[in-house]
Amino acid sequence: MTTELSNFAARLREAILSERRVLRAPDLNSQNRDSWNSPLRDFNQLALELFALQFKHNAVYRKICEGRRLTPKVVEHWTQIPAVPTAAFKELELTCLASEERIAVFHSSGTTEQKPSRHYHNTESLAVYEASLWPWFQANVAIGAPSTASARTIPDEKHADSVIGAPSARHCQLVILTPPPTQAPHSSLVHMFETLRQKLDAPESAFFGKVEVSGAWTLDYDATLAALNSSLVTCHPSLLLGTAFSFVHLLDFLAENNLSFQLPPGSRVMETGGYKNRSRSMLKTELHQLITERLGMPQSHIICEYGMSELSSQAYNNVTRDTWQVTRNGEASCHSSPVTRHFYFPPWARVQIISPETGHEVAEGETGLIRVFDLANVFSVAAIQTEDLGIRRGEHFELIGRAALTEARGCSLMTAETRKS
Repeated sequence: MTTELSNFAARLREAILSERRVLRAPDLNSQNRDSWNSPLRDFNQLALELFALQFKHNAVYRKICEGRRLTPKVVEHWTQIPAVPTAAFKELELTCLASEERIAVFHSSGTTEQKPSRHYHNTESLAVYEASLWPWFQANVAIGAPSTASARTIPDEKHADSVIGAPSARHCQLVILTPPPTQAPHSSLVHMFETLRQKLDAPESAFFGKVEVSGAWTLDYDATLAALNSSLVTCHPSLLLGTAFSFVHLLDFLAENNLSFQLPPGSRVMETGGYKNRSRSMLKTELHQLITERLGMPQSHIICEYGMSELSSQAYNNVTRDTWQVTRNGEASCHSSPVTRHFYFPPWARVQIISPETGHEVAEGETGLIRVFDLANVFSVAAIQTEDLGIRRGEHFELIGRAALTEARGCSLMTAETRKS
């Protein structure tokens, strides 16, 4: 590992820490994020600096860039940085870390028959990953939606995730519908949930999933029901975190046993990921409707997360943030207009929606493949080409789902030209 990459990682962690005040600002959805007075306002400069470092220290990535004739000498804007398809992480070691420096590896989820992607980490890269996930989780999930009471952010850094008039995640009972990290050591999602569990001072028993002999993830239904009932008895809100298929397992169990809950006010659900043949599939609207019916969860308190093992930052699709705003006098104001669910990455990441036919970014409102530029991917590759479809919504996106692409077609995007925007 090089001092150059270590110094960049340290600077980025410090910048993310400084960004927390911006993330709590009322204009969180501001399109012009580069105008914010923060260490991350010049994303382009940071991205180009990181590209030069990864070109120098990631031999496999350097060959890809040279094959496309895109090197630090000719790349002038972050949108020109060569993106690597997620499928390439299955075959290539796309890392700046020597084998002896790696202490963890995150695998992509999927069926046991599929070869997983590999994203290697050391102590410093995990520190960046954890520094990235916490403040954006705070901004999107940990702060309760304003109730009818006055709601405003508490300025004290010690209580940065608190809102007057609404319970914060620290006051919720944490219910994680995945196995614990001891049973799923290569899951980036489980590592994320374990980091959140520690930040929220929740017990290790907050994990209610388990891994079967076959490798499938299931739930301890009795323990999960006991936790939900405990939330009702104590009147403490619940915060449920899990994959879409884990929620399907829970909802199917509740339906089979004719059970439903009306969880306390302030309770929230955060669901992530697809189904990957681990449960029956359903439309997002149907899943959320069932969560509302079986758990008593308002649609405004169901939050979606978008992430993957090849990234170190997450995007959130937060109805609570879209439907509520805090006015200048500190009062909570509710919007009754229809809610749109757009995904937002933190200021240290950018997204483009790319046409698989041309390799160019699509026009506003058009559909293409989601490409993410994640500064928190310090020790691997910052520019990641996913196989997920999205609709371009300004600097953000609306998630459509998985594209019907072969891995060969996905890898062909390594040779597609991109334009500066």
